[in-house]
Amino acid sequence: MKKNTPTNFPTGSNASSKSGLRWSAGAALLAVPLFCWAKDPLAALRLASDATQNREAVFTNKRSAFYQTQTHRNDHPEHAWFRGFTIAAERIFSDAQFRINGKVLEPAQGGTAELTPNELRRVYPGSVTETVRLFDNCDVVMWSFTGTKAAPELELQGDGLRRINASHYVRSRAAGGEWHVAIKTAPQIAVAAVATSFKEAQQLAQLALKQNQQWSAQRERRLRSLISGPHALQAGDATNALHWITLSMDSLVTAQRGDGIYAGLPWFQEYWGRDSFIALPGATLVTGQFEVASRILRSFAEFQNRDPQSPFYGRLPNIVKPAELDYHTTDGTPRFVMALRDYVDYSGDVQLARTLYPVVSASIEGALKNFTDKSGYLLHADNETWMDARREPDKASYSPRANRANDIQALWVQQLEAGVAFARLNNRPADAERWQQVADRVRAHFSRDFVVDGAIADHLNADGTPDTQIRPNALFALDLVDSNTQRRELQRLWPQLVYPWGVATLGAKDPGFLPYHWAPGEWHKDAAYHNGTVWPWLDGIAMQRMIEQGRPDLAWPLFQFNLQTALNTNGSLPETVDVYPRPGATLPRFTGTHSQAWSLSEQLRVWHQYFVGILPQLSQHEVTLSPRLPSSMQVDQTARIGTGTLRTQCNAQHCQWTPTKFRFTAKLSLLGFKTLEVPLQSGETLIAQLKSGSVQVQRRGLTVKQWTATRDPQWSPMPDVKMAQPL
Repeated sequence: MKKNTPTNFPTGSNASSKSGLRWSAGAALLAVPLFCWAKDPLAALRLASDATQNREAVFTNKRSAFYQTQTHRNDHPEHAWFRGFTIAAERIFSDAQFRINGKVLEPAQGGTAELTPNELRRVYPGSVTETVRLFDNCDVVMWSFTGTKAAPELELQGDGLRRINASHYVRSRAAGGEWHVAIKTAPQIAVAAVATSFKEAQQLAQLALKQNQQWSAQRERRLRSLISGPHALQAGDATNALHWITLSMDSLVTAQRGDGIYAGLPWFQEYWGRDSFIALPGATLVTGQFEVASRILRSFAEFQNRDPQSPFYGRLPNIVKPAELDYHTTDGTPRFVMALRDYVDYSGDVQLARTLYPVVSASIEGALKNFTDKSGYLLHADNETWMDARREPDKASYSPRANRANDIQALWVQQLEAGVAFARLNNRPADAERWQQVADRVRAHFSRDFVVDGAIADHLNADGTPDTQIRPNALFALDLVDSNTQRRELQRLWPQLVYPWGVATLGAKDPGFLPYHWAPGEWHKDAAYHNGTVWPWLDGIAMQRMIEQGRPDLAWPLFQFNLQTALNTNGSLPETVDVYPRPGATLPRFTGTHSQAWSLSEQLRVWHQYFVGILPQLSQHEVTLSPRLPSSMQVDQTARIGTGTLRTQCNAQHCQWTPTKFRFTAKLSLLGFKTLEVPLQSGETLIAQLKSGSVQVQRRGLTVKQWTATRDPQWSPMPDVKMAQPL
């Protein structure tokens, strides 16, 4: 290959009902296979859209570019500005207009459109069909056409875009120099390729004309591999929604500045440390992408503040933009250490924990030096929790939570205790002892300082007084209080904050409560951001806590609503939702980004870890198995764990697990029974009757050993509790 040939292209040689979801019961698992496996799982994911639905669509190239549009009209009040093709947070062009045989193709006048995780297809009058695609690691947009043999004429539009001629556009770069766009057309195809010189853009466009079919096939193979083979998942009518959520999540995992996860598209087109580490388990670990998780952790470790004289010494950045780092967050750093812990537990890769131990050590020592009080609590500014919205121009916090928030203390304890495990792994007993003492001190003081009349305060003010606003952050802190307080807190928060469409950020009776996030002319949307607005990512911890209390049936409606949301929109989940429906509407309005990483990832995490109930702890050579499926649900899925896989076939009455190429001790937790530890070898099958607690291990069809789980006399499910409703 010539030296001046561009390198930004791929390498290698080679629909559901809108009305809702229905669940069907299955036959006994050992009698017949649960499902007929689809030959092409991508083929089932087409979402049809007419002009009234006007679905949004966004595709990334898995590096630093994305293409944003709507199926018929770019008229969304929050997102339409971002339409077009963007590279590294710089929009190259916003509109692409086509003429076929001199006639303009107008999407608004088109008929049915179809959206898949890989392409958008529009049908125009006269049976002309346009399909738009992106390719992995390639700054190219391709449009192909059927129903005509003509070569399309393409004209690009956008602010700052200068047209040199029909095949050459130029736009200034923020970092200096220019972006060049080369247009190439052929019968039934058009490509727009972008590079920093016209020569490179031309070469890339020409290569795309020749290799687009190969590149498309390569991308489709990658997408299929995420929902089949070692990552196969079948869950009845929930399958398509879960596949969509998996692939929408994967599209946000990119390599823009090192490896990371876009916080959300279209406007959070950069990495946020907090969001990335919240998202990492659902985005990469439960889906078996350990190599991707390792690269993300290593990449962020490079950005750690390692200046001992800096007040932010030891912190991981909150925001990683192409040319900027920002360290103003407290929770991102604990979540990095927690994500590393989770990575080791899923992958068994202790070497990365050894390699990154200096990062873990600096993260804890920096906090101890600069941000802890005499009780060991982690201190922070008003806007340094996840509730970080500020008013312009004075930067005053809309949701002040200084200076000791309950969720921050819970994350800090997890950071310390994960650090203790890593210190022992690295033979650093002094570190382990010192950090454990701090964690123990925080645990010992938390109930005394935060629990007021049996309820957990949202935060402690600078003078030590508790603030008792009703917020969902206490859900993260339940591990710091006793079991009775846990149950009371969940019973208190659920009917005040958990709506059928998600978890609100403030109780409706609070004087600062705002029911609508997007309310132009009434208040700034950032004022409502954390003062009422529903955040789907919070559904994850809410569902987890309810399942831990033995009530998966109460958690399931939240999960099901998100499945329906994905299929009724664009296969993804939004950043935020109004608390109340507008007058005359039955559902509230979705706001913020239309594809948000932690909304998607938390749905996947809770599905795998709490409904299906697979939670590896390979650092202990254990896997917790705790199925909590609804009565009508059945699942057949395969998960990558360590160097092998674990197949789970399960319904509400009967489960079986078969590991391949790894062995472990199964910590079997059946609802209402004491945990049973069962050693399991590769090729053996662990079978459990969930109602009776009857358990056996089979090898090649022969029963090896049998157990009966012991009922737990202390266990009882939490009583019924109703969801919140609009006042």
